[in-house]
Amino acid sequence: MKRFLSATLFIGVALTAPAQAHHSFAMFDSNNQIDIEGTIKEFAWTNPHVAIYVAAKPIAGKPEAVWAIEATSPGNLTRMGWSKGTFKPGDRVKMTIRPLRSGEPGGAFSKAVIVDTGKEVLLKNE
Repeated sequence: MKRFLSATLFIGVALTAPAQAHHSFAMFDSNNQIDIEGTIKEFAWTNPHVAIYVAAKPIAGKPEAVWAIEATSPGNLTRMGWSKGTFKPGDRVKMTIRPLRSGEPGGAFSKAVIVDTGKEVLLKNE
């Protein structure tokens, strides 16, 4: 009986761990979009969500800052045509994001244009 309880507990924890590791997008203002313009500092192609760090020009009276922009997972983005090379450090971008509700410099990716090439980078559902 003790082994059965241990196995049941282990399976329960193993099945719920992935759900606990994933977080909600509630921290982003889904009713608002803003545009930022700047230079890619880092493109982190990592799970569970890809992160894009942009040194952005000041907007709305705020100082220049590095914005942390979050996208979906590498697997989802690959199916949308993205790759590890979609953005490179030094790329100049104009990006539309759904900002953080906190007002901190960050948000959820909506779309971008790489200035030097004119290439649009979109999410499939945009």
